[in-house]
Amino acid sequence: MGTPNRWTMLGLGVAAQAAGCVFMYGLPFLLPAFQEEKGLTLAEAGLLVGAPSAGMLFTLIAWGWVADRYGERLAMTAGLGLAGGFLVAAAFAAHPGVLAALLALAGASGASANASSGRVVLGWFPKERRGFAMGLRQAAQPLGVAVAGLVTPAVAHVTAALLVMAAICLVTAVAVGLMVVDPPRPPAAQGTRTSSPYTAAALWRVHGASMLLVVPQFVTAGFAVTYLVSERHWDLGTAARVVALAQFAGAAGRLLCGRWSDLVGSRVGPMRRLALVNGAAMILLAGAVQAGNGLSAALLLAALVISMSGNGLAFTAVSELAGAFWAGRALGAQNTAQNLVAAATPGVMGLFISGSGFAAAFAVAGALAVAAAAATPSGG
Repeated sequence: MGTPNRWTMLGLGVAAQAAGCVFMYGLPFLLPAFQEEKGLTLAEAGLLVGAPSAGMLFTLIAWGWVADRYGERLAMTAGLGLAGGFLVAAAFAAHPGVLAALLALAGASGASANASSGRVVLGWFPKERRGFAMGLRQAAQPLGVAVAGLVTPAVAHVTAALLVMAAICLVTAVAVGLMVVDPPRPPAAQGTRTSSPYTAAALWRVHGASMLLVVPQFVTAGFAVTYLVSERHWDLGTAARVVALAQFAGAAGRLLCGRWSDLVGSRVGPMRRLALVNGAAMILLAGAVQAGNGLSAALLLAALVISMSGNGLAFTAVSELAGAFWAGRALGAQNTAQNLVAAATPGVMGLFISGSGFAAAFAVAGALAVAAAAATPSGG
C-alpha cells in the first residue's frame, strides 16, 4: 500500500470534526422545537442544548489518550459511531431527563474527533505546512455550524433532526474507519519524547494564553447581535446574518494565520503578535462604544474576526510542544481548558454588561488579550 495522500487525511479529519460540531452547535437551532414538542421552559430547553458540551468536558483528555495509545482512526471511528448511536436513542427518548443524559453521552463520545483530528495533522504534515493544515482543521467548527443551520430549519421535528445528525455522525464514522490511515510515529529509540511534556513551562503557558483569548472571542461572538440590535438599532435578521458572515471571515483568518506561522517557522510568535492586535482592537472598540461612535459596529465585527483567527496557532503549538507520543492528551487538555472558559464567559460577562455596560466588558476582554500576549512563551 502506498503512502496516503495527506490532504485526503486532512479532509477526513475536518469531516470528523465538523460532524461532531453539527450536533454540538446544531442543537440551539432546535430550541423552539424542544419547547413546543417537549413542553419545556426556555431554561429546561437550554439545559438540553448544553448537555453535549457538558459531556464532552469529561472525556476530551481520555479520548486523547486513546488516540495516543491506539491510533487516530480507532478513536475517531469509535467516538463518532457511539455518538451516532446515542443520538438515535435520543431521537426516541420521551423523558427530558433521559434525553439530556443521551445528549451528554453523545457529546462525550463525539469529543474523540477534537483530539484525534489534530493528531492527524501533526502526523501527516511536515512542520512547514502544519500551520495552514491546522487552520483548515479549525475551520471545521464554522463549517459544522453552517451545515447545522441548513439542516435543522429544513427538518420540522426534534426526532427527525436528531436522526439526521446521527446519520451524519455514522456516515462519517464509516468513512473514517475505511479510509483514514494512522500517521507513522517515530520509534522511541530515536530519542523522541515519551515522558510528560508538562514538566516544562511552555505548554502550560500556551494553555493559559489560550484560555485568556477565549474571553474576547466569546464576548464578541456571544454579544455582537445583542449589541447591534439594542445599542445600534439594527434589524435582528440583518444583525444575525452579518455576524454569521463574520464567522466565515474568521475561519479564513485561521487559514491565513496558519500560513503565516508556516512562513516564519513559529507558532508562538504570530500568536503573541495577534493577541496584541486583538487587545488593541478590543480597546478601540470599547472607546468607540463609550463615545457612541458610529464606527463601533465595524470595529465590533473586526474584533470578532481577529479574535477567531488565531485559534489554530495555539492548537498547532500545543501539538508540536507535546510531541507525537503526547499530542492527543495535550490537545484534549487544550480543548478542555478552552471549553471551560467558553462555558463560563457568556454568563459572567452577561452579568458584567448588565451592571457596567458593553464598553467596560470590551475593555476587560482587551486587557485579557494583552495579558495573553505576555503569557505566550517566547520564540519566533
